[in-house]
Formats: sequence, C-alpha cells, structure tokens
Amino acid sequence: MELLKIGCCGFPLLKIPYGKQFSVVEVQQTFYQPPMRQSTLEGWRKLLPAPFEFTLKAWQLITHTMKSPTFRRLKVKLSPEELEQCGSFQWTPIVQQAWEKSRACAQALDARLVLFQCPASFTAEPHNIERMRRFFHSIERSGLKLLWEPRGNWGLDLIEELCRELDLVHAVDPFVSQSVTKDFVYFRLHGGKDFSHVFTSDELTGMVRLIPKKAPAYVMFNNRNMLEDAKTFQRQILAT
Repeated sequence: MELLKIGCCGFPLLKIPYGKQFSVVEVQQTFYQPPMRQSTLEGWRKLLPAPFEFTLKAWQLITHTMKSPTFRRLKVKLSPEELEQCGSFQWTPIVQQAWEKSRACAQALDARLVLFQCPASFTAEPHNIERMRRFFHSIERSGLKLLWEPRGNWGLDLIEELCRELDLVHAVDPFVSQSVTKDFVYFRLHGGKDFSHVFTSDELTGMVRLIPKKAPAYVMFNNRNMLEDAKTFQRQILAT
C-alpha cells in the first residue's frame, strides 16, 4: 500500500480529471446529507476504481447538534423530538441510524476510513466523554478504521487515552495541533477559520518533516486553494 496519500476534502474539479492527479479524496456529501440512493456512491466507485481511495466524513447527525449552522444543508425532515436526539455521540435511535447510513456509504465507496469531525462546542466534559465511550464501544465497525478530529478544548493526554481505548486515529490540522497517533497520520489542512489561507512553499516544506517515513499518512487539503496547494505539495514530495 502506498504509505503517503495526498488529496482534497471534496472534489475541486470533475471526478475523472481529479482521479488522474490524486490518489484519494475525502467525501463531504456524507457529512451534510448522504445521497438518498446508494447507487450514486457506487457510481462514483465505478468511475474511480481502485487503487483510487475514498475516505468519508460521518453524517453530522452523529457529531453535531441541531444548533450547528451545517444543519441548513440537511435535506431529511426531522421532528423537533428527533432533532433533540442529534449530535454529541448520543446513543439515540437517530444517531444509531446515522451511523448505519454512514457505514453503508463507506461500503458503497469501498472506503476504509471514516472521519468523525466534532464541532468546537463538543468539549471535554465528563458526559461527552461517556457518550463517546458508549458510541464507539457499541457500533458495528465492519473493519473500518475510524478517525476522530476534536476541535474543542481537549488536552493531548486525554485525546491519546481515548484514541487508545476506543481504537481511533487522531485527525488534526498540523498547523493547529499535533497528532497523538504516530503510527497512522491523517492531516486535514483547513487554511484558518475562513479556509482562505494559501500555504506557502516554506510551510509545505516544513510539513514534510511531520510525515512519518514508515507509517500510513494522509494529507488532505480543505482550504479554498486546495487544488493548487495539493498540487504544489505533491511536487515538493516528488522532489525530496
């Protein structure tokens, strides 16, 4: 398996041209609103066959509450009672169904990695930690490797403890935090709060030193300039 993979969070251009330039993409639609038909994702898989790789974000109903602005892009209609059951890894019927849908999406894409991106409002409170424990100890993983991107006030020691206990990979923006899971690296480069930062050549060169030589590593660009920055980073890797 190719140890280092470089790609984008979402398709910044048409799928076939993208697949000719990169080896991986992180699917975003599954976070906002998974396609109603599995055949849609199966079609993507046929369009970009292996060894091209899909990773995906788990549905926001698992991690985000109804107060999140991302719920504006939710198409499924939920009752007020169902909306209260969403987010923060609550062990509710809605969250359980959202995981089953996310797992089905991974199967349709033949994806191995599923990312749980938490909002900054999901902080290291005892009740949140217990919700995480119950969720990750209870779900059917079907051989998937699960990634967790905490963005609230979480200490690295606690993150490391939970990743070890719950068998999670710590996904990070390397310009914001360091990863505690050195045997498997998943970087998500957001480009600041407004996603507008264009990474300099020096910044990308410095990031090369953070990538392990003998462990799987993914570098996924999520800023507005993701396409050009990912291309630049690929060229720098090839030149090293």
